[in-house]
Amino acid sequence: MKGWNLTLDLHAPSPTPLFVRIARALEEDIRRGRLPPGAPLPGSRTLADSLGVHRNTVLAAYRELETQGWISTSAARATYVSPTLPDVPARSTAGAPRTAMPTQVGFSLPSTPLRREQPEPSRGMLVLAGGAPDIRLLPASLLARAYRRALKLHGKSLLHYGDARGLHRLRAALAGMLSSLRGLAVGADDLIVTRGSQGAVDLVARTLVTPGDTVAVEAIGYRPAWHAFQLAGARLAPIPLDGEGLRVEALEALAQRTPVRAVYLTPHHQYPTTVTLSPARRIALLAWARTHRVALIEDDYDHEFHYEGRPILPLASADRDGLVLYVGTLSKVLAPALRLGFLAAPRSFLEHALGVREAVDRQGDTALEAAVAELLEEGEVRRHVRKMHGIYLGRRDALVEAVERELAGALTVSPPAGGMALWAHCAPGVDAAAWARAGREAGVAFTAGGDYSFDGRPVPAVRLGFACLKESELAEAVRRMARTLPRTLRASKRGLSVKA
Repeated sequence: MKGWNLTLDLHAPSPTPLFVRIARALEEDIRRGRLPPGAPLPGSRTLADSLGVHRNTVLAAYRELETQGWISTSAARATYVSPTLPDVPARSTAGAPRTAMPTQVGFSLPSTPLRREQPEPSRGMLVLAGGAPDIRLLPASLLARAYRRALKLHGKSLLHYGDARGLHRLRAALAGMLSSLRGLAVGADDLIVTRGSQGAVDLVARTLVTPGDTVAVEAIGYRPAWHAFQLAGARLAPIPLDGEGLRVEALEALAQRTPVRAVYLTPHHQYPTTVTLSPARRIALLAWARTHRVALIEDDYDHEFHYEGRPILPLASADRDGLVLYVGTLSKVLAPALRLGFLAAPRSFLEHALGVREAVDRQGDTALEAAVAELLEEGEVRRHVRKMHGIYLGRRDALVEAVERELAGALTVSPPAGGMALWAHCAPGVDAAAWARAGREAGVAFTAGGDYSFDGRPVPAVRLGFACLKESELAEAVRRMARTLPRTLRASKRGLSVKA
């Protein structure tokens, strides 16, 4: 955990004094193995800063833990988890040549392809992508240095067949990051490295789903993940959302009609609306899944970029029953083309998943995994995240300001607590899909809400990514949106009058 802030879950309201809650949270993390014996703990000032509390509160919590024998302090005043813990139970652990490819196949195909054509942006177009990072700011020279070093020192082994789970060095570095920042009690053997989060979702779908199984998904959500489950033979059931995220009572109603195999959701920053699943619903969802023995597939695709309040810990950090299959990625931190995702899950599930992985693509890019492992170990990824966090926060605020200034009568937007995009609601009379088409003609690309709806119906909203453009570019993109708005309104009103 060296170099990362230690995150604790203190969200549940309680009359218990704060120092006692901190002490209990640390004790629980020691008991469940997140903080192993001998692990260093952050200094009192560091932990107080990361939790947003007074240093004396942390000192009081440390004194409480030291009195009980959970932690110890060295002569140099460094604080560690005690090597010998009090009262902790042991853990188990043919044909003619041709000149061109035929345009049609000689066999049957599904009626409709799953893939939606995405037109390439024209030169000079400002793309308010759905949540892509700014690859111009990637520390490419550091990555190149690490890649060269990996090949120079370990080329023979890295370029040979490797472990289907991914390079152990990278899995260990990821486990340290997940344990420190996201509250997961995981080690290297609790992870599989995949080709992006989409690779992890596909691996879960192939491992978990049998044809005809029902998988619940968010009614406005991430279509590529839906396609992965459909390709595995799943029947998808859309579950509605509101301001607190997925509506758990709708899941309960679904389960009364048909058995549910799994739920796929994005609870931290819901894709695309950016809503965070409320604490009460998190508790209710875990309880419901426990009762019905349903897998929860948690896609935490941009966890690092949370701007308001304390970071929200994943569902997986509170899972004690082996219900949550946790998916994440480094693509949002580094670059989309660096296909590095991961799956954290109970080891019995990973054993099944490894058989699928070996049948599908055998292994990942071990040379790239070695290079990124070095950047994680040396703290370069952490430094890059901190830099991007500040930049993206400024861009979020700049985009909100530009929308409120240029499009006050057309869009309503609130700054999201986290993520890399805004979800803006359209005023009555604004046809989001027509506006998006007109915007492309004017040199600005953004996405209408209907593109994310399960049934394809229009949604009066647009998604505007802010991370990949500089503040001046964001301002120009919004001006282009504003210039296309009158035409959109006229087209929308003509359509309404015809229907009447």
